[in-house]
Amino acid sequence: MPTHSRPFWIRLLRMIGLALLAFVAISWLAVLVMRFVPPVTSAMMLERRIEAAATGEPNFHLTHHWVPASEVTPLVPLAMVAGEDQKFPFHHGFDVDAIQDAIDAADEGKRLRGASTISQQVAKNLFLWNGRSFIRKGLEAYFTVLIELTWPKRRIAEVYMNIVELGNGIYGVGAASDAFFRVPPARLSATQAAMLAAVLPNPRRLRVDKPSAYVMRRTAWITQQMSQLGGPAYITSNHPVPRQGR
Repeated sequence: MPTHSRPFWIRLLRMIGLALLAFVAISWLAVLVMRFVPPVTSAMMLERRIEAAATGEPNFHLTHHWVPASEVTPLVPLAMVAGEDQKFPFHHGFDVDAIQDAIDAADEGKRLRGASTISQQVAKNLFLWNGRSFIRKGLEAYFTVLIELTWPKRRIAEVYMNIVELGNGIYGVGAASDAFFRVPPARLSATQAAMLAAVLPNPRRLRVDKPSAYVMRRTAWITQQMSQLGGPAYITSNHPVPRQGR
């Protein structure tokens, strides 16, 4: 049957199908490339620049530079895993127990809390935008699956510590270690690494340079968890992890 004689809805479905195939191919290619090539920026950094320009923030300056994992003390990814996602070495992108706990808490009328894993945070920071719409959450899940299928855990942790916001306009451990501690990332202490992790996921309210009592308590807790998890080798370990209180 000639193309022009096909019903419109068939042609529409075909175009939608081709568009979806193109999206899958392009998005997977982007994820595959970033397994090996450091991302020069992220969707969250671009959104922050636009937000600052739109609101006319005075003296806003975004700082970010990539530092390979080999030049960062392994205490940094360990601290972030200890503070944010202790099941990181074992899940496939989603912490089912944490999601269920968040749903139960919401059902009981408690404050809605996040249940995002580090893999989900990487997907959101690299490719998406802030928001709670079903479309964004669906895309976050999609990119999380792609990342988990394509990258090893070490790479996920490396990208996360390089693109996460750790202060107002300060992205990644390279920029943060220089801004807050005046040392290269390889020389950060366990306490300093824990303090960087302690301000997540709200680094504009919780500050490394002016830590509140809450940040100091959380720093101490993360430092303790780092020790209990057994050190940097934990991130690529394969033994069961007990659930930790937060």
